[in-house]
Amino acid sequence: MPISAAQRAALLTASAVLLAAGCSDGGDSSGTATPSTGGPSGLDRLATQKLDWSVCLPPSPAEGGGPAPSPLPDGARWECSFMTAPLDYAKPDGDTVDLALIRAKARDQGRRIGSLVFNFGGPGGSGITGLPSFATDFESLRSRYDLVSFDPRGVGRSEPVQCLGDKELDAYYALDFTPDDAAEERTLSDAQKRYAAGCEADAGRELPYVGTENAARDMDLMRRVLGDDRLHYFGISYGTELGGVYAHLFPKNVGRAVFDAVVDPAAGVEEGALGQAKGFQLALDNFAQDCVARGDACVLPGASVAGIEGFILDLLERLDKKPIPGIGDRMLTQTQATNGIAQSLYSKEFWPYLEQGLDEADGGNGALLLALSDSMNGRNQTGSYSNIQAANAAINCVDFKQRYTLGQARERVPEFRRASAVFGDFMAWGLSSCAQWPVPGSWDHPDVSAAGSAPILVIGNTGDPATPYAGARSMVDALGPGVGVELTYKGQGHGAYGSGDTCVKGATDAYLLDGKVPASGTVCP
Repeated sequence: MPISAAQRAALLTASAVLLAAGCSDGGDSSGTATPSTGGPSGLDRLATQKLDWSVCLPPSPAEGGGPAPSPLPDGARWECSFMTAPLDYAKPDGDTVDLALIRAKARDQGRRIGSLVFNFGGPGGSGITGLPSFATDFESLRSRYDLVSFDPRGVGRSEPVQCLGDKELDAYYALDFTPDDAAEERTLSDAQKRYAAGCEADAGRELPYVGTENAARDMDLMRRVLGDDRLHYFGISYGTELGGVYAHLFPKNVGRAVFDAVVDPAAGVEEGALGQAKGFQLALDNFAQDCVARGDACVLPGASVAGIEGFILDLLERLDKKPIPGIGDRMLTQTQATNGIAQSLYSKEFWPYLEQGLDEADGGNGALLLALSDSMNGRNQTGSYSNIQAANAAINCVDFKQRYTLGQARERVPEFRRASAVFGDFMAWGLSSCAQWPVPGSWDHPDVSAAGSAPILVIGNTGDPATPYAGARSMVDALGPGVGVELTYKGQGHGAYGSGDTCVKGATDAYLLDGKVPASGTVCP
C-alpha cells in the first residue's frame, strides 16, 4: 500500500532508536464544530458551521501517539478542530460523523490565496500527524496558504475503525501471509475472518460510509466551511486517487491542485497489486545495483544484482522455516521481513537501514527488519498500533468490488512471481484481503474524468516503488483533455516534491503560488 508521510517519519525515528540503542496516551482532539441551529437543512446547514480552532493536543493512539505538534519555524502554532459531516450523504439530515482538522495559518495574510488541503495517502494515513511531520517541506507554500489537513472518516481521531487489540495484532502480523499448503491457507483464512469480524464489531455503523467518494464529498463540505470558493489541494499517493475522485464529482470547484506519487486510476485491485510488485522489484533492483557499485563498502554477499537478490530470497526462505529473534520476545517471520524490506524501499534515505537489517538478519538478529515492518503496520515502540492498516482495509474494501478467494489468489501467484521473485507471492496472496469483508465494494476502479476542471499538476517519479511511474500518464489521460499537466521526476523513492529536487519544487510552487502552469511533459531534473 502507498505509505503516508507520518509512517515515513515513524520509520526514521524507529530505525534511529534501534541504531542508537542496540535494539532493545492517548490524547483527544481539542476544538469542536458548532453547526448553526434553525434555517437551512442538510448540507447547507452543515456548511454554515463555525469551527472552533484551538491548541492541538497530542495525537490519539489511533493516530500513532506521540507529542503534540511542535511550533513552526516562525513560532506559529498548529490549531485543531472538528467538522461535522453527514454519515450518509444521501441522508444529509441524518446521522453525522465528526472529522478532525489541523491548520497553520498563512504567513502573509494580506496576500493569502486560501486554504491548501493535504492528503498524505494510505488510505488510512492521518493528516493530523502527517502535516506537522513534514511541514518544513511545505513552508514555502505557507507564505500564501493556510496549510490544512484532516483525518478522513474512519482514520485517526475521525471516529477510527479498530479491528483487533494490540496483542492480537502482534499475532496477526506475525502470521504467514504466503501460505505453502492447505493447512496454512486455512490458518490465514481464519485470521482474515476474525480480523473482518473485529472491524464490523467495532465500526459496523460506519463501515459502509468510509469510502473515497464520501471522503471527497467531505472535502467539498470542508471547502465551504473554510470559506473557499475553490478547493486548492495537494494529494500524495492515495491522496491522488482521492483528488481525482473529487475532481470528477466537483470539477467546477477545483482550484490549484497537485497530484504527487500517482495511483493509476485505471487499475483494479489485481492490476494495481501487480504494478506494485513490479514497482517494488524495480526499487529493489536499484538498491542492489547501488550496493554492487559500492563494492566492498556494501556488506551484503553477492557481486551482482542477481547475487544480492538471491541472498535475500535465501534469507526469506530460511525465515519461512524458522523465524529468528526480533525485538523483545517477538520473532521476525518471513512475512514481517518482506514487509520490512518493502517499507525501506519507499525512500533512498532508508537504504542503509535495509542493508544493515538484511546483514543483521543473516546473522540471526531480526530487530531492525522487524522495526521496519512495525512502521509499515503502525506499531509504535510501546506496542500500541495506530489504526492505519484497519482504515486502509476498510476504505479499500468498500471502494473496490473485487473479492478474491484464497484459491483465486493462489492461481495468480505464478504471474506475480514472474513480476517479482521477492514480492510477487506476498502481493498475490494479498489479493484475498477483502474476501470476508462484511460490506460490498463500490467500483472496479475510480472514475476521475474531470471535464471542466482547472489544470491539475500530475507528478510521476520514474523510480517510485509504491505508485509506479505509469500511473501518472494514466491519470493525465483519465482526467481528460486540458486538465492533467504531466511532470516527470527522474528519481528514486515514493513521491517527488519532498525529494529535495529544486526543479520539481520550483515548478510546483510557481503553479500553486503564482498560477504558472508548467508545460505538460516537463522533465526534472
